[in-house]
Amino acid sequence: MKQKLLLIGSLLLLMSGCATTTTPSHTESHEHGQAKMSAPGQSKLYNEALNPRQIEHPDHLGFNDLHIQAIRHLVPDTHSVHDPKLQVIVHHHCKAYDDGTFVCMMFPTGMKDQDKPIGFEYIITTEQFNTLPETEKKYWHYHKVEVAKAHATFPDLTQEEAAKILPAVHETYGKVIYFQKPDDKYPLGEPYIVIVQHMPEQD
Repeated sequence: MKQKLLLIGSLLLLMSGCATTTTPSHTESHEHGQAKMSAPGQSKLYNEALNPRQIEHPDHLGFNDLHIQAIRHLVPDTHSVHDPKLQVIVHHHCKAYDDGTFVCMMFPTGMKDQDKPIGFEYIITTEQFNTLPETEKKYWHYHKVEVAKAHATFPDLTQEEAAKILPAVHETYGKVIYFQKPDDKYPLGEPYIVIVQHMPEQD
């Protein structure tokens, strides 16, 4: 009996020690609020090639940020090429993953404290697109064609940084899915897909 009590006591002490053990954080704050790069041997904190300014915008809740602005992403109210919704800028705030994909939350106004996303764009590489079933491909738009039509820009990057990223972005396909219409207060009805390549062209 005494041996059993000693064994139970030892296990409790061991569990108590594990509970108080802390895992070192991957990041430490600089004086200016920037994040230090991960040390050699540690997993990297973000996709460095596609988020070159991430050091100035540290990873927050797992959503590192590549900011893209684009028009022709909202369904127009009319069939007119002059419909004002075609000119509304939709802000894409994207996380780039190591498998070559992006997930971009889409905002009609930006990403300030009280701005809510209304949908997302899922982005895959050309190689990944080629593996999709033919019935699925119609929902995806080719960015080498659509980036220019959407007047897409990278407002947080310098021209040099954007020029390095653009060739990689061109060889991707995007699928735009909304769960809320911009004018609705709440997400009403069913989510819907916007086939960007079918949008009226204004140029």
